[in-house]
Amino acid sequence: MRFSLLLLGFFVFGLNFAEGQKFGYIDTNFILGKMPEYQKAQSEIEQLSAGWQKEVEDLQRAVEVAYVSLKAEEVLLTEEMKAERMAMIQKKEAELKEYQRKVFGFGGLFFLKKQELIKPLQDKVWEAVEKVAKQNRLAIIFDKSGELVMIYTDPRHDYTDFVLEELGLGDPNDKIK
Repeated sequence: MRFSLLLLGFFVFGLNFAEGQKFGYIDTNFILGKMPEYQKAQSEIEQLSAGWQKEVEDLQRAVEVAYVSLKAEEVLLTEEMKAERMAMIQKKEAELKEYQRKVFGFGGLFFLKKQELIKPLQDKVWEAVEKVAKQNRLAIIFDKSGELVMIYTDPRHDYTDFVLEELGLGDPNDKIK
């Protein structure tokens, strides 16, 4: 009898615990894709990146041309002249690597610009997610567009549309599946 009561107690407690721990998921890539300001920021980042990449390619070409020129004239140059030209080429290579690091390295111009343009938009989404979670009394919200692998998701737990609505981007005719 005691065992049955104890078992019933654990069962009821377990149901209350499971009931109290609601969860949901969203698709941040879908949400960000719906934000016009995100698309504008992405476009600006792509333009800047293309410009910086062209500068890197131009510097690489200059190094390659210097190598080809050195090889072509090598027989006519003294050892001192060859060493001088080689030092100049190595200096250009070092400048190229430094420029690549400055632009595309961690904390570089590309990283900083992306952070400057995208982070405020991500923060806006996170604030909307937090509001939706509180409104729907959710303990956990997963992001199915991230590293988390979600093999199956029940659409009942998809709160992407709620977040879009919170951001003022909701369109009742445009529900995700």
